[in-house]
Amino acid sequence: MNFFEIFNKLEETDPEIYDRMDTRRKTMQQFARTGRVLALTALPLALGSLFKKAYGRDTAGIVAVLQYALTLEYLEAEFYTKGVAMAPIPAGAPTGAITTIRDHENAHVALLKSVITQLGATPVSKPTFDFSAGNGSGNGPFKDVFTNYALFLAVAQTFEDTGVRAYKGQAGELMENNDILTAALQIHSVEARHASHIRSMRRALLSNNTIKPWITGKDTGGIGAAVQASYNGEDLTTQAGINIVNIGNSGVSVSAASEAFDEPLSKADVLAIVDPFIA
Repeated sequence: MNFFEIFNKLEETDPEIYDRMDTRRKTMQQFARTGRVLALTALPLALGSLFKKAYGRDTAGIVAVLQYALTLEYLEAEFYTKGVAMAPIPAGAPTGAITTIRDHENAHVALLKSVITQLGATPVSKPTFDFSAGNGSGNGPFKDVFTNYALFLAVAQTFEDTGVRAYKGQAGELMENNDILTAALQIHSVEARHASHIRSMRRALLSNNTIKPWITGKDTGGIGAAVQASYNGEDLTTQAGINIVNIGNSGVSVSAASEAFDEPLSKADVLAIVDPFIA
C-alpha cells in the first residue's frame, strides 16, 4: 500500500487526521496527492512519529501533571472526608455543601487515577497528610482545624483557591491531549465554584462583608500570613501587556482590575504551599 492509499484510509477513519498532526495538514495533503511511496522499512517509524504528535503518545509530561493534580485532589478529598466526619459543621445547608464538595473531590481522585492507569502509569500513592500544616507534627498553625468550624472553612478556602490557580498553571502542559485537557478544565471550573461557595459560607458565618466570592488584590480574606503564599501574585493588574486600571477612561479601579482576572501558580509554588500539609 503506498503513501497515498494509507492516508486515504486514515482520512476515511478520522476526517480530522491532518489537523491533528501538528498543523501539518497542507504538507500531508501534498504528499498524498503526489502518490510518493515510502520505503517499507521507513514507514512504521514515520507513522509512529506522526501519531505520537497527533494523539499525544508521548505521555510522560502529561502523566507528571496528572500525578501532581492527583496529589492535590488526595489532599482535598481527605480534608473534606475528615471534615464531614469530625468538624463541627452546622446541620442543614452547611453540612450538605461540605458533603457535596467531599463527593466532588473523591470523584476527581477516581477520574485522575483511572486516566493515569489508562496511560500506562501507576497512580502516585496518597501521602500522609497533616492538616495542621505542621509537617507531620500535628501542631501547626491549623491544629484546631477539625474542632473549629471557622478555621475549617478558612483552610478549605485556601485549598480551593490554591487548587484553582494550580490547575490553571498546568493547563498548557496538557495541550497535546485534548481529551485530558478538557477533563482538567472541567475540574478546574468546579474547583472555582467550590472556592466561591466556601468564601460565601465564611462571609455568612463571620458576618464579614469584606469576604468576597472573588480575590481582591492578594488579600487572604482575613486568614492571614499563614496562607499568604496562596494569594501572592493575584494583585496583578496587567493582562496581555495591557494595564487594566482605568483602561479607556473606564474608571476601572486597581481592586476591580485585580479581581477581574485570576492568576496561575507554578508547580513549584503549589508544592511549597502544600508541603507543610504533608507529613
